[in-house]
Amino acid sequence: MHQYLNFINGEFVATGKTFENHAPVDNRVLGLVHEAGEREVDAAVGAARAALKGDWGRMSVVKRVELLYAVADEINRRFDDFLQAEVADTGKPLSLASHIDIPRGAANFKVFADIVKNVPTESFEMATPDGGTALSYALRSPLGVVAVVCPWNLPLLLMTWKVGPALACGNTVIVKPSEETPATATLLGEVMNAVGVPKGVYNVVHGFGPGSAGEFLTRHPGVNGITFTGETRTGEAIMAAAAKGVRPVSFELGGKNAGIVFADADFDKAVAGITRSAFENCGQVCLGTERVYVQRPIFDRFVQALKEKAQALKVGPSEEPGVGLGPLISAEHRAKVLGYYEKARAEGATVVTGGGVPDMPGALAQGHWVQPTIWTGLPESSPIVREEIFGPCCHIAPFDTVDEAIALANATNYGLATTVWTQNLATAHRMAREIEVGLCWINSWFLRDLRTAFGGAKASGIGREGGVHSLEFYTELRNVMVKL
Repeated sequence: MHQYLNFINGEFVATGKTFENHAPVDNRVLGLVHEAGEREVDAAVGAARAALKGDWGRMSVVKRVELLYAVADEINRRFDDFLQAEVADTGKPLSLASHIDIPRGAANFKVFADIVKNVPTESFEMATPDGGTALSYALRSPLGVVAVVCPWNLPLLLMTWKVGPALACGNTVIVKPSEETPATATLLGEVMNAVGVPKGVYNVVHGFGPGSAGEFLTRHPGVNGITFTGETRTGEAIMAAAAKGVRPVSFELGGKNAGIVFADADFDKAVAGITRSAFENCGQVCLGTERVYVQRPIFDRFVQALKEKAQALKVGPSEEPGVGLGPLISAEHRAKVLGYYEKARAEGATVVTGGGVPDMPGALAQGHWVQPTIWTGLPESSPIVREEIFGPCCHIAPFDTVDEAIALANATNYGLATTVWTQNLATAHRMAREIEVGLCWINSWFLRDLRTAFGGAKASGIGREGGVHSLEFYTELRNVMVKL
């Protein structure tokens, strides 16, 4: 039985309380996860604070950059280990995890190492009232101990998206991975030790939210800042915890993202793009498209084409060739998604395709599978259109004008992302300007430049990370004024 241990001060730590980690594909037990209590969280915070005063805190930027490059290289050297761990935890296709999750997980360390190495700070020379001069300049100092609370949909990628810049800026971190996906955060502890990252710089505590490691960590007074990716309600709870001590937060939260397809779009590319944005990773992507709006002249044709694409997706285990859709993460999450499937039927939706559970052979029948699903015919007030489902599904509705498309896209409490498909540049730029989101893709989806700002508007988040924007959270700017 595999043991997923906490990683505290460079050591793997067992506890007296464990819970099972299940494989989404067949619900078999992958191993036992050691749940951290208040004592372990306190030890992790103490180790992280001590590291800030030790070799890590005195380390030059050049040396830090070298270590982060070594971390990335070691992840790539152990690529297959990370790939198998991530696939076992999530059930996602090998083709997806090997193309996105693991390469990006490693790249996040190098990208932010390069940014920190090259970013300038401001300086000004000014006249003083007595006729002299003064020089003011800025210094960047680490925020301190950063709590990194991670989701289960892209465990390694989204964890290193935060750990990479945090360490590059000289902070220490305590990672609380999702209880559903403990493997790669734990494995990264081995990498940190292998390349010589000082003890206490990177720590991992396993567990749940309320009454467990998540709550103990986010409420701990020794934590200087909290970064979180996940659902909005959890973000609200973490924000309340962070209010004590007035600690900064950086949140990427939920979304109910719109995909907008104009009649002049490249039809085949738009269908392929919406297929990806609605169904990739079994719809478990915060940036995914659950609301699709198609201009009326091509609406019926588009619905039929998307139906054919959805029905062509091969559902199966990660290692099977040609698989395009894995399982949902857990039985609990599948029950939630199927609850929305039932609600759609009860509200009179037209089920274009899917709406149920696929027949799976043998042990796979115990996995958390659902069918890719498309609906039409529901009003904008329906929970199916308004609430984040986080499954392989979308509702498609027609629109007529640009104004209508913008109004439909903005009629939500969320504001994470949108994808717009048109060959009219004026329309594209107007949509990008007027849709209330943090990210707008034109004729693409999930195309990312890691130097650019990433985050959500409205209930989809607070703050921006990516490129130099990450430094605004992970460092404190200090002004120095020198009278000459």
